[in-house]
Amino acid sequence: MADYFNLSNLGVADSGFDGSSLATGDIRRRYNFGDRVSELNIAQDPFFRLLSKASKQSTDDPSFKFATKRGSWHKRYAYVISIGTDGASWTSDGSIDADATGTYWLKMATDYKNSGNIQNVYGQSNNEIKVGDVGTQPLFYVPGQVIKVNLCDTTAGTAQTDYALFKVEGVSQQDASADPVTAATDCDATILSGKWVRTSAKVLLTTVAGDFAADSVYANSAEALEAKRSYVVGSGFEEGSGYPETWKDQPYSNDYGQTQIWKTSMAMTNTARATSLKYDSNEWARVWKEKLIEHKWDIEQSLLFGSQASSGDVKYTQGAVDWILGNGNIFSGFSTTSYTADSFLDDLSAWLDPRYNPSQANVFFCDTATWNWLHKLGGYFKNNLEISTNFRADMALSGKKKVFGVDMSTITTPYGDMNVVRNIHLDGSEIAIVGVNMKYVKYRPLVGNGINRDTSVYVGVQTLENSGIDRRVDLILTEAGMQWEMPECHAIWKA
Repeated sequence: MADYFNLSNLGVADSGFDGSSLATGDIRRRYNFGDRVSELNIAQDPFFRLLSKASKQSTDDPSFKFATKRGSWHKRYAYVISIGTDGASWTSDGSIDADATGTYWLKMATDYKNSGNIQNVYGQSNNEIKVGDVGTQPLFYVPGQVIKVNLCDTTAGTAQTDYALFKVEGVSQQDASADPVTAATDCDATILSGKWVRTSAKVLLTTVAGDFAADSVYANSAEALEAKRSYVVGSGFEEGSGYPETWKDQPYSNDYGQTQIWKTSMAMTNTARATSLKYDSNEWARVWKEKLIEHKWDIEQSLLFGSQASSGDVKYTQGAVDWILGNGNIFSGFSTTSYTADSFLDDLSAWLDPRYNPSQANVFFCDTATWNWLHKLGGYFKNNLEISTNFRADMALSGKKKVFGVDMSTITTPYGDMNVVRNIHLDGSEIAIVGVNMKYVKYRPLVGNGINRDTSVYVGVQTLENSGIDRRVDLILTEAGMQWEMPECHAIWKA
């Protein structure tokens, strides 16, 4: 007896007038075939999204220049590199004479450029500035100022244990004859003459010009250099003394950037466009959506890993990773298995010094492993050790939010809130965290003369001669560049 209940018998006979193989299948069965199809959605471009929403500033030139400005009021410091009693002979260390009536001479040098107030950056060996290098001469000293001179217990000591005050009466300059500096007598220095206002029996905590090793010149200022810096601590004048001398700084420095052209094209015949399909009935609309996402994905990759260069007529803009590795703060040796919260807070204290990075508009873009590590640090105390809601850890996960559609976690630290974003584009690289100060970076699309090259769309419809075949060509085009400012305000944590 035939098996009339086998599902294979529910088919139909397919036949075509021209013998085509476009079979219709088991059209007697419904298969509960729905009208919807599932789609995979992923976080695509958090860095580009935040830039285009919060830090966009158009440019009308594909090669643009810009200026940065650094204040000088908190940079009025220098290092005592030698002391003398006659203005001619010098010693690099020695005790402060208890007699405050005699005249003494101090030779002062510093480690930042007086033009632009450009300083060393933590972990960065490029463009290092040694004490006394050409262009670093302290220009802010004027008669009447009082400066603080740090002291230590023994000759060649490194720990500050006391201080003296020096009243400036005369100022002269000594120009460097070589670069880099190799000796205390050969440097871009300022010579001060004056008297001690506060004395001590301890010895000078001096710095020899140009004598820092390469890994110390740009070290953590709070640990390696701060104790040796001599700051201006005010001034003192007698009654009726009139106007004092003055000085002015040059706080500006210039840099440049250039735009890059990204293109993503698609093409389809009008026959395909006019054919209605199941699910996404309009195939053109489906492919167009995918191409837009692909285009943004490529821009995100470029804005992270691109390198500013020109090759013939092709220009490339500067990516975050490449620029910070060459100019910004670098914290090396990061590992989610061996790095501690204490080490991370030490790094934050170096980067978020208000004299160094004055803005709190920082966003931390991190790879997946670091995203998990930060949340483990921030959540461990609350989940395991919390005593009450009134007692909290110094580093704790305090909330989550969406900013322009980007998921962002807030981790509270002693140095302010960390805004943390997971960026899957960093997965598989040696970069764990890219710390970007959003105040000092700009996304600059090319816009001018009524033409906008910020994600423009060009449409072309062509008919191939003598074939009757028509086709449509669309081009997604973006021309924009990155403007990076203040290298001390951006950081990278790398393995």
